[in-house]
Amino acid sequence: MNTKTFLALALAASGCAAQASPVYLQPETVHAWEAYLRGADARMQARLSSGKPFMWIDEAPDRRSRVRRGEIVIEPLVSRGAQTVPNGLVHHWIGTVFIPSSTLESLQNVVHDYGRYKEIYKPVVMDAHSVPTSTEGEEFSMTFQRHVLFVTAALQARYRVHDFDINAHRGYSLADAASVQEIEDYRRPSEHLLPPDTGSGFIWRIHSISRYEERDGGVYLEMEAIALTRDIPGSLRWLVVPVVNHLSINSLSATLSQTRQAVGEHIVTLASRRKSSGKDSN
Repeated sequence: MNTKTFLALALAASGCAAQASPVYLQPETVHAWEAYLRGADARMQARLSSGKPFMWIDEAPDRRSRVRRGEIVIEPLVSRGAQTVPNGLVHHWIGTVFIPSSTLESLQNVVHDYGRYKEIYKPVVMDAHSVPTSTEGEEFSMTFQRHVLFVTAALQARYRVHDFDINAHRGYSLADAASVQEIEDYRRPSEHLLPPDTGSGFIWRIHSISRYEERDGGVYLEMEAIALTRDIPGSLRWLVVPVVNHLSINSLSATLSQTRQAVGEHIVTLASRRKSSGKDSN
């Protein structure tokens, strides 16, 4: 199952509050990002073998009950939502939602339907489609944009996704966008893609870890959204970081809400088709 995208969407705004002067992704920033991801993925693997709860919501009974009642719960997984690395910031948030009367199959049907992302996740997603690949897993491309403060950022990202089924009722997904390119002059005659790792540094890299479990008459879906952006000057951090965090929370909340709605609509459509088919057969 590939809830990967959702996380990419969730942090699309993270870098938009940074200054808009051209920057270049530095090797030491990439090394720090890769080290951070190794730690995040190791913690995911520990959920499978250490006796730690598989789902984040099960670490706190109050958290689980809030989600079960329909609340979307979002928290930072690093202090204040962002961790400084050389010449950059790593943003790491988690959000979770309960989708009632759903199954893993219905959830997967929605999140694998890349061609509908521009409907499901509007107005952020402008285009999305599958990309043929000869490697294991799936790949897709997505174009998205954000309007933040006085800045409009449009980006195109290519994702590689791997889904893992633990059993019939639970699984997880890893998604990685190692190629994120800024679109300059988006929707103008002069529109063009900038080379990778150049531009404004709104988003350098995206990684997501998603877990899902079918129980209690529905599906719990939780997403860890991890993104690498350019750094924010220390003199502005006190002002900008709270704004960035607010945008990240709102984006992740919207993504989870839109996913829940899309799965619900998918279930209703299937039920209607089955009912119609039954009448036709009679």
